[in-house]
Amino acid sequence: MSLVVTDLRVEIGGDVVVDGVSFAVPDGGRLGLIGESGSGKSLTALAILGLLPDGAVASGSVTWRGREILGIPDRQLARVRGSELAVVFQEPLTALNPIRTIGRQIAEPLRIHGGASRRAARAEAVRLAARVALPDPERVIRRYPHELSGGQRQRAALAMALAAGPSLLIADEPTTALDVTVQAEVLALLGDLVAHEGMALVFITHDLAVLAQVATHAVVLAGGRAVESGAVAELLARPAHPVTRGLVRDATASLWRPEGSA
Repeated sequence: MSLVVTDLRVEIGGDVVVDGVSFAVPDGGRLGLIGESGSGKSLTALAILGLLPDGAVASGSVTWRGREILGIPDRQLARVRGSELAVVFQEPLTALNPIRTIGRQIAEPLRIHGGASRRAARAEAVRLAARVALPDPERVIRRYPHELSGGQRQRAALAMALAAGPSLLIADEPTTALDVTVQAEVLALLGDLVAHEGMALVFITHDLAVLAQVATHAVVLAGGRAVESGAVAELLARPAHPVTRGLVRDATASLWRPEGSA
């Protein structure tokens, strides 16, 4: 297994917000963490990455390719994060630096983790911009985040995450802020990237219909606990927990909602 999370707990101010969550992601696997707002799914991802907010304390175990990474010094974890583990967040404006060009930001991981020259990193930034279907890559890498649409910014964030060739991508609600058409395009792109780049994927969402498009297995979270897990197709067909049944109802309603309705 590439990633193994065992009995993960996160406490903030004495409150347990993630309570005993366990799962594993094999090489090339596609796992979803799904639940409503406040279920602990994003905090689980942040704990894995060592990016918890100040005051949050994580315990349990997170191993990456057999090595314990939970609680290791940030300097050591930083060498893994970005080069082997990458993340894409819900709102790319929080991940993209507003005063740096898109090309410079895509190239930065190549220079930090790969030691690429400025010229080589720029050429690779153009290739990655094309890989994530950004229009006119030579031009777009010279632009700033505010000059791109929401969908283009998310594609740029994906290119940045892919730059160092990670083995695992954590995508935290990456399409929630996008309209339905752009959302479908980004999901299709994400599925293609994971399949062809050989990465494993942890996809975080509150929408089971979205999850079904990119993941094969899922862990359902509620109140910081894992309440059900299994193949996505099985969860859709035979949900056992009330929370999962509610997610299935929501997914079914979204699929059958008439176009243009609220």
